[in-house]
Amino acid sequence: MSMPIRKNPDSLPREDYHGARKRLFIGLISLTSAALCLVLLVGWIIPYIGLGNIHPLVPEITGMLLVASIALIVWATLGLVLHIYTGRPWFGSQRVRGVAVKLFLPLMELLGRLFGVSREEVRHSFIKVNNELVRGETGSFAPSDVLILLPHCLQSSNCAVRLTYGVDHCKRCGQCPIERLLALRDRYGVKLAIATGGTIARRIVVKERPRLIIAVACERDLASGIQDTHPIPVYGVLNERPNGPCLDTLVSLGNVEKALRHFLNVLPPDDAAEHGAVAGATFGPQHGKKDGGAALHPTAAPATPAEPQ
Repeated sequence: MSMPIRKNPDSLPREDYHGARKRLFIGLISLTSAALCLVLLVGWIIPYIGLGNIHPLVPEITGMLLVASIALIVWATLGLVLHIYTGRPWFGSQRVRGVAVKLFLPLMELLGRLFGVSREEVRHSFIKVNNELVRGETGSFAPSDVLILLPHCLQSSNCAVRLTYGVDHCKRCGQCPIERLLALRDRYGVKLAIATGGTIARRIVVKERPRLIIAVACERDLASGIQDTHPIPVYGVLNERPNGPCLDTLVSLGNVEKALRHFLNVLPPDDAAEHGAVAGATFGPQHGKKDGGAALHPTAAPATPAEPQ
């Protein structure tokens, strides 16, 4: 009995990803796959006659390898596109997702430039798609298995305390989002660390050995981090840069807490008003869990409902 193809009912709102749409990722990965298949085909046709001079069977063998490679690319792309669209794995797409992303994303960025699409737009779409796939593929986790990984630019540039050597050195003065992120860590019992770059982030991941990472960063660092840490699932939360990149950045605390409440299998008592928690309802209606208020970072207004895409 065939499985009906229905659109994923729990798509994340575009506004959390600078208006990015999944269709951009789907279109670019489809075009990238077609281009790869064409390159393989041309690469086989051009030396076809010369290969026959080596041995009569060489063209047939290379042709079989070519057909197998094209079939693999088409299978992986079709399964991934259906997975993105429906929110359910197709044709073993969850097994090839990491390999496909590592191979295709740089090519998608190059192809996007040919069509006037910036790298940032491609990465926003990629992060949105990744988050929806992570939500659909992963189950629930114990708090000790979840790591919130933060960039050092969330810390106030006027702060004299070095938090990269230990986040508990924070004075919790309220001048940057770190205080409230630490409050989330304490409330939910998860791990939290601050990294100054990719090398330090990888070292933290090796040390903490999380089963799920909720990472806060810009689109460039999130995209590379998602690729580097595979197969560990990474749920990305884009930061906000009112002062430019890498300086006094902000983050939607509501989005971080919604991620925690979606992925954790143990939740604290629902006393958001007393504890100053920031999350609203969890991601999908199928979970049936609701929280208290929904405040963002200290300078932002509460988010308005947005139509997912």
